Amino acid sequence: MTWTQQQLPADHPPVKSGRIGVLVVNLGTPEAPEAGPVRRYLAEFLSDRRVIEIPPIAWQPILRGVILNVRPKKSAAAYREVWTDKGSPLAAITREQAEGLQARLGDGVTVEWAMRYGEPSIPRQLEKLMSEGCERILLAPLYPQYCAATTATVVDKAADWLREKRWQTSLRTLPPYHDDPAYIDALAADLGAQIDALDFTPEVLLLSFHGMPQRTLDLGDPYHCHCHKTARLLEAKMARPDIRMVTTFQSRFGPAKWLEPATDDTLEAEAQKGTKRLAIAAPGFSADCLETLEELAIRGKELFCEAGGEQFATLSCLNTSEPGMAMLETIIRRELGGWI
Repeated sequence: MTWTQQQLPADHPPVKSGRIGVLVVNLGTPEAPEAGPVRRYLAEFLSDRRVIEIPPIAWQPILRGVILNVRPKKSAAAYREVWTDKGSPLAAITREQAEGLQARLGDGVTVEWAMRYGEPSIPRQLEKLMSEGCERILLAPLYPQYCAATTATVVDKAADWLREKRWQTSLRTLPPYHDDPAYIDALAADLGAQIDALDFTPEVLLLSFHGMPQRTLDLGDPYHCHCHKTARLLEAKMARPDIRMVTTFQSRFGPAKWLEPATDDTLEAEAQKGTKRLAIAAPGFSADCLETLEELAIRGKELFCEAGGEQFATLSCLNTSEPGMAMLETIIRRELGGWI
């Protein structure tokens, strides 16, 4: 019995307090691979001012009048190609990562998971943790490389929830870990093992990061630099002189200039100049999702092979692999220092 419990009057309502919480967060996903749920998901995602920095008075008519009437059907078809009996791969893997962390961290910490867009939402899961007595919560966006459109919008959403609370929990945020030795070691071990298990040795390992508009770099976002530092450290750690490593950016959207070189253009260019064996990895994604399972594994392979390539492999993200989970435990425990 704690001192606080000893001092409570007999008629005091029960209060849960004193616990530590961890909320791991990933981007988001529709609830089903159908046009309606995809439309709701895209409406939330593409209305975020951190994601689309065009003034709403100019952007919302385009979003509501064009994009949300055209894109959901196409995106739903892509989601159906990767949907599993557990639902969305991203949601399923993020949930399993949270469950794995719970087992590793033990009963002294409560671990939950959330999606920035869609369900379970950040406010819902923060509320759940607080109702379970978590007075100190580590918010853990699972984005190794910092970007305003990913990490910052998670913090914004949590702050919006916190702003409405009379009794505020203490909140910490997991920093970006793009150059953390634990992360680089985990990537090198996991990707190295996957390459060794292939029935061919790739000439090129393409490291594909999610793209962002060029203007984000021009305005001071560190994302581009973080991606290149991850790639540089990973190449040095893997020490594979027999494999040429190339860094690219995927998922261009709209007419604006995006970070280059583009993944799709590079796949075609590599095949056209004679590269026959290629593997592709997405070290900026903590869990496999539409962008890795459909855009890279299916469309990327089509591009490469149609342009003259012969052998193509998409390497899995860290997901719940042993190196990946050990890395998450290491960085989470570090940020819980002084709390546990």
